[in-house]
Amino acid sequence: MNLILLGPPGAGKGTQAGRLMKNLGMVQLSTGDMLRAAVAAGTPVGLAAKSVMESGGLVSDEIVNGILSERLDQPDARAGFILDGYPRTTVQAHALDAMLAQKDLALDHVIELVVDEDALVERITGRFTCANCGEGYHDHFKLPVTPGVCDACGSTQFKRRADDNEATVRQRMAEYRAKTAPILPHYAARGIFSRVDGMADMDAVAQSIDAIF
Repeated sequence: MNLILLGPPGAGKGTQAGRLMKNLGMVQLSTGDMLRAAVAAGTPVGLAAKSVMESGGLVSDEIVNGILSERLDQPDARAGFILDGYPRTTVQAHALDAMLAQKDLALDHVIELVVDEDALVERITGRFTCANCGEGYHDHFKLPVTPGVCDACGSTQFKRRADDNEATVRQRMAEYRAKTAPILPHYAARGIFSRVDGMADMDAVAQSIDAIF
């Protein structure tokens, strides 16, 4: 089974992708991870990307498509893949269609995790992690049992991501709506698009996704 998970940063795509990888043996294809892996491996497309990145430029669709194409040719992708962070535009969506057709692959589902912007701001701006082991916490939803002490490792050092602030979160939401929303009709017209309430708890989201399958 091959699918695309859509939703703005913080919608829970990573959590649900991790569950599907564990339960169904699928592989998660994140464009950022693939880009870094291709650069490290020194593939032809990776070397092209490295050159662009070192010059301070933005990696083109052509390079991203090339990296995805290389990754889809690896044997594990044949067990089913989850695309995370791609496609972001209608141009990329059409390029993906052509790429999959060439490889005799097809998309089974495109699922958007729908979120409430104000609730997402609260979810993201309140999160923090243990600086030692990475255990995740939240100001409102998950505080350490003992204040100031990590439940998992006992560390008293915590950290927050610098970009987990309201202005950045709202900017990401605006960018998601502007760039990604236009691709939804492309998949809806093919009958493979579904929406899931991304603000529900993780288990409820997982059950809704399983119901689509």
